[in-house]
Amino acid sequence: MRRSSLPFWKKKSDYTLTAGLGNPGEHYSGNRHNIGFMCLNYFAKKNAINFNKKRCMARTGTGMVDGKNVVLAKPQTYMNLSGESVIRLVQSFKVHIDNVIVIHDDLDLPVGKIRIRRGGGSGGHKGINSIIKHLDNKDFIRVRIGIGRPPALEDSSSNNDDSIIDYVLGNFPKEERAIIERSIPEVSEILNCLLTEGLTATMNRFN
Repeated sequence: MRRSSLPFWKKKSDYTLTAGLGNPGEHYSGNRHNIGFMCLNYFAKKNAINFNKKRCMARTGTGMVDGKNVVLAKPQTYMNLSGESVIRLVQSFKVHIDNVIVIHDDLDLPVGKIRIRRGGGSGGHKGINSIIKHLDNKDFIRVRIGIGRPPALEDSSSNNDDSIIDYVLGNFPKEERAIIERSIPEVSEILNCLLTEGLTATMNRFN
């Protein structure tokens, strides 16, 4: 029998893959850049899913959420190489591009603000850029959580890579942490809504 020549992102299984982006290790756990890990940890705990396997360069957990088969993944490649893990996960679980969800921080949104969309560019986010590059496809769903910019970075002339790296690898201060702690459960609601009602309904409700 002739094997299918369909590209991997069209070989649809019933899995939804949700990847939270961040950097592995306790040293990074409270960083702004690790908001994807924080949100996914909350969602996993709420749905009794354990990250008990190492697969495709990620800590993974599988389970059922609202009757849907889900794969939750925290890439362990470090942020800038996130695509190396995500491509392997998509291929391994045969996840259609429509069922790939990525949770990540966003400098261009105020702290705690959440936006959902499908497709588009990376907005300068190196983790998203890596995923687009390795999937060779932009049409996955992004759940973006704002981490804001400090006043020094709001001026484009100060918007250099070193300043951005220092900022995203810094921890949330107390006042911002309080805002983020309210946003994390909302991301969990968004993920449930994506699974049960789809993207359009979720965007209408939460954006």
